[in-house]
Amino acid sequence: MKNEIVQSLSTTKMPYGKYKNTVLKKLPVSYLEWMAREQAFPKGKLGMQLHTLYEIKLNGLEKLFNYPP
Repeated sequence: MKNEIVQSLSTTKMPYGKYKNTVLKKLPVSYLEWMAREQAFPKGKLGMQLHTLYEIKLNGLEKLFNYPP
């Protein structure tokens, strides 16, 4: 996984909805599971980021956020 993607998950904020202004990596897995279940990931870069975050959390890979650059 490219470091830029992981870094973007640590700096980008959710632009809308219940979790507006929450840094993506802090979104609860239940929210990401809902998006995956409802096929509600948005299109474009944000959708890619959220889907990547979902896979990271689903597979217990949160330690990637603490990995040095």
